[in-house]
Amino acid sequence: MTLMQLMYFVALADVGNFTRAAERSGVSQPTLSRQIRALEDELGATLIDRGTGGGKGELTLTPAGEAVLPLARRMLADSDGARTAVAEIVGLRSGRVRVGATPSLCIGLLADVLRIFHERHPGVRLELAENGSQPLVHDLARGLLDVALVIVPQTGLDPTLSITPLLRERLSVASARSAPAPASANRGSISVTELSRRELVMFRHGYDLREVTLRAYRDAGVTPRFAVEGGEMDAVLRLVENNTGVAVVPDLVFAGQPRLRRTVLTPPLYRTVALAGRAEVTPTHAASAFRDTLLTFLRELSTSGSVAADFTVLHR
Repeated sequence: MTLMQLMYFVALADVGNFTRAAERSGVSQPTLSRQIRALEDELGATLIDRGTGGGKGELTLTPAGEAVLPLARRMLADSDGARTAVAEIVGLRSGRVRVGATPSLCIGLLADVLRIFHERHPGVRLELAENGSQPLVHDLARGLLDVALVIVPQTGLDPTLSITPLLRERLSVASARSAPAPASANRGSISVTELSRRELVMFRHGYDLREVTLRAYRDAGVTPRFAVEGGEMDAVLRLVENNTGVAVVPDLVFAGQPRLRRTVLTPPLYRTVALAGRAEVTPTHAASAFRDTLLTFLRELSTSGSVAADFTVLHR
């Protein structure tokens, strides 16, 4: 049994004549007749009472045909519904994208990308998971996410994942704009040794930024002083705004944070942000559209000069 045979049968039931049913279906009358006969052979019952039509009269359905007709209509409707659902997904009128990102990327980059994507594809459901790079990589491998923005190489290059480096971003010192600048001699920059004289608001264990900052202190041979430890990104920025201490954060975080002052570190610290997905899985149309939106946003951001940040787009 095929959907085409069911379509021919429904057309014949509607018009009651083989010739008109063939014209309606866009096939020759012999072709339609053969397919109806094949359908009857498959079902093991006669569906059309061919002796009732005569002359120009209409054919009627047998009891078996009457029983099959509503089922055939339902199957054809389900088929049309399936085609519509796929067409909507392909056309991005529906679907889902599960996006993971580190907290700093959610604040500094992803919020704008998600807004733009939603404006362009309002029918696609967006699901956001905010976590550290390692948990995000784990969720990707388990199929709980479609894509994730992670930090490399701290995540480790999992061979089951596709890793696309997106940008190289400078890390700078955030301090309260209401307090004196932490730079020495008004140079507009500060060394890690000089920074060690200030108290830090430090991220919780598991944050990439915590590990990078502490490594820089070890390399400089100095010991950090903590005002507060264990914060998430939102809490850290709020504590810095209130002059509880200073923090080392990505440059893109400063956009939209007028109460924060940015002071560059010398020598500079950088991190690499990558887009990760499962290598063995073909991205959905919605996930591919999200990736395109993200890359377009980064390209435009890098050329606009509207953000006081030091970063380099690595993938165009």
